[in-house]
Amino acid sequence: MHNKYFVPSDKMLLGFVLAMLTFWLFSLSLNSVVDKLIADPTLNIPSAQIALGITITALFSGCFIVVAGGIGDKIGQLKITYTGLALTIIGSLLLIFATNAFMFITARILQGLSAACIMSSTLAQIKMYYDGTARQRALSFWSIGSWGGAGFCTFFGDLVSKNYGWRTIFMISIVVAIISVLLLFGTPATKNASPDSKAKFDRSGLCFFLITLISLNLFITNGRSLGWFSPYILIALAITVVGFIVFYLVEKRKQDAAFIDFALFKSGAFNGANLSNFLANCTVGVLSIVPLYIRDGLKFEHYGWLTLGYAVSVLAMIRVGELILRKVGAKKPMMLGVSITGIGIVLMALTFLPSQTYFISVAIGFLLFGLGLGFYATPSTDTAVSNSPSEKAGVASGIYKMASSLGSAFGVAITLSVYYSVLPDNPTLANVAQTASISLFVNAGFCLLSVLSVFFLVPKMAGKK
Repeated sequence: MHNKYFVPSDKMLLGFVLAMLTFWLFSLSLNSVVDKLIADPTLNIPSAQIALGITITALFSGCFIVVAGGIGDKIGQLKITYTGLALTIIGSLLLIFATNAFMFITARILQGLSAACIMSSTLAQIKMYYDGTARQRALSFWSIGSWGGAGFCTFFGDLVSKNYGWRTIFMISIVVAIISVLLLFGTPATKNASPDSKAKFDRSGLCFFLITLISLNLFITNGRSLGWFSPYILIALAITVVGFIVFYLVEKRKQDAAFIDFALFKSGAFNGANLSNFLANCTVGVLSIVPLYIRDGLKFEHYGWLTLGYAVSVLAMIRVGELILRKVGAKKPMMLGVSITGIGIVLMALTFLPSQTYFISVAIGFLLFGLGLGFYATPSTDTAVSNSPSEKAGVASGIYKMASSLGSAFGVAITLSVYYSVLPDNPTLANVAQTASISLFVNAGFCLLSVLSVFFLVPKMAGKK
């Protein structure tokens, strides 16, 4: 357990926030510089392998985040945080010097593992060190790094790459990681008295889970190019379905050290927070489609400024969501937040508008997009963290952030798959506009499903103090 005489400081909390920001610096920033990666003669990587490198980070972080959380429960969460920051530095250095696909993809895998370590361990330590309203405040600041980082880094990646080159993003990521290490220096090590601390690592569970998710990713991303009824796609779908069934049956029978502890899912509030979180993160697909349409359809290069409202509003609303949580509980702000996000996406989907009017609609849409997610962030995180046993804080935190990472990965994959499946071979501007609109309405659908999951699963007064 942690040192009972230790009083957590804002310095430590800032260290956690900066650690979280490193994930978005190296992950989401690349979504806005794909064209620069493809055109970079020193990189010399085919576009298909660049696309794999971009998505593989979220996939690996999603698969390994529960593992990192479980290991942290056994050996100490602070050690896992330091490990994650070290992997951030190594992965960023590899990207800075990358000249081929192997270096690029390896670096992205390391950064996915880094994210798995950082997201689970920082959230688990907040649960250990804070209680009541102090925990809700800490979660608000943690959410600034988690949710606010997404809005900031979209704008940041576009701005930095245009002026200084895309590799500069990762130089800055290294600096941020080092500052985080310095801020966390002196924090006492944490270790839970977990009853299964001596249990063996569930390698078979991880393998089943990884194979299943990779098969699902291949099905979603390659269905159009290979044909939805081609043998390869049907085999990928079959592996996905059978894999999920086998994984559930095998893991449920394991008494100790299961890859995912299904006992945690006995809580309706925990289930509602995780499912709604997964669906809310699926809307990250918006950050791929809107720039794609504005850049390729409307031929407007400086789209990064249109997302600035997202960065500002999500940061501004996170603390407001915390205050509302204390007064009325988590359910209402969670539902309202995702609803506002959905309205913002609908505004972005109005691609039939004249270009100047559409830019205004997009700017307002991103503002609402950020307002909603900021409003949702702290109540959702508090609901997941508070409705799990302290001795399994790392695993529970890992599951919550796994939902975030996998939501982001599959949200982007599904959105782009819909976009390229609907888009004709020789599209006109009208075709591109219609296709972008359809893809964005799919993301609005994710918001609707997220609202319904909160409505049916989260108790009315969850989180109220």
